Amino acid sequence: MDGQTAGEAAAIEAWEEAGAKGKVKEFCVGVYSYTKDPDTKAALPCIVALYPIKVKKLAKEYPERKSRKRKWVSPKKAAKLVKEPELAAILKRFNPKIY
Repeated sequence: MDGQTAGEAAAIEAWEEAGAKGKVKEFCVGVYSYTKDPDTKAALPCIVALYPIKVKKLAKEYPERKSRKRKWVSPKKAAKLVKEPELAAILKRFNPKIY
């Protein structure tokens, strides 16, 4: 996002996708790749950098609330729920207590 640090961009995405507001750390905890819409002509390779955010507030109203379902789970449980193996590996070793 133009004019934003990588962490600030991550915080904007957290707000849009989950209504999460909080303090972001400008420290990348991992990078993974995936293909967005792999079964279409619009398939797009993506590289994602992950930044930790200490969530202070969850809004009931947020931009993508109608297309997303949010649920709090541990990083280890999240690792079992995601499709991307690289993301799962990052989540398995993520320790929120150190951020």
